[in-house]
Amino acid sequence: MAQTNTASTANWGLIAGNGKFPFLVLEGARSRGIEMTVIAIREEASPELESVARRIHWVSLGELTRTIELLHKEGVTQAVMAGQVKHNKIFSSIRPDWKLAKLLLSLSKKNTDSLIGAVARLLEEEGIHLIDSTAFLAPLLPEKGVLTRRAPNEDEAADIAYGREIAQKLAEIDLGQTVVISDRACVAVEAMEGTDETIERAARLTQGKRLVVVKVSKPSQDMRFDVPVAGLNTIAVMRRSNATALAIDAGRTLLLDREKLLAEADQAGIAIEAFEPRDADPGDANVAGSKDAANLASGASERATQRASRNAVTGKVRVD
Repeated sequence: MAQTNTASTANWGLIAGNGKFPFLVLEGARSRGIEMTVIAIREEASPELESVARRIHWVSLGELTRTIELLHKEGVTQAVMAGQVKHNKIFSSIRPDWKLAKLLLSLSKKNTDSLIGAVARLLEEEGIHLIDSTAFLAPLLPEKGVLTRRAPNEDEAADIAYGREIAQKLAEIDLGQTVVISDRACVAVEAMEGTDETIERAARLTQGKRLVVVKVSKPSQDMRFDVPVAGLNTIAVMRRSNATALAIDAGRTLLLDREKLLAEADQAGIAIEAFEPRDADPGDANVAGSKDAANLASGASERATQRASRNAVTGKVRVD
């Protein structure tokens, strides 16, 4: 099998979970002349990554030691985490290796920020800098305002206002990102199951009543991981659950397949509005970190383009 010239893949890695997010990161990075080595989580990532990644390694969810060893072997010093890893998998039958087991035992609580944040710190200690997962996907982060043809009506707006108040309080304790509201009553709160299952649970509880979905970011959201995401499946679930409006945080929520998502929402009569996050501040650490990551990606892309002009990249390597 032909070997990939590593000049354009050097230094960059992608730790891939499920969904389309990893594909979009690869595409966005490639548009800047950057090729990423992919570390794909076997229990979560799509097999289709094989067809788009030039170099790919598969690891099981509990193999933190092997993940770090592979990143070092590939010379990765900058990495992006993209794609969901379901929190409940941590409590499944998957057996952690010694490094992950030690990390889990060191945690006083096992919410998302604690779990992934500890992994991020460990990567940093190993010389692998984790950057903003949206650094290559700025067009998918919505601006403030109504994004669909239809704005939320009066009843939906009232539910959104109530829902944002509840969701922001929950986000402060890292419980979940999504609540589902019906007539100013909170019907469902997201925990480990994810947004789509939360909406479906709300539909079962209300038996056909109109619903509003509210998704928020955490205070000073760390954009390196656990970024709020809405995709085509979210719209499909909302449509069959009679959820007629979606509220999200501007600049901190990824709209996967943005144009198609908004077109599907318009067709379903779903209103989508993006709101300024409660703690938005151009001078806060999170905003500054996001800008640094974007600058880092931009500078690296220029260097990769220069290298690529000197080295023809051929073939694709799959590594088990």
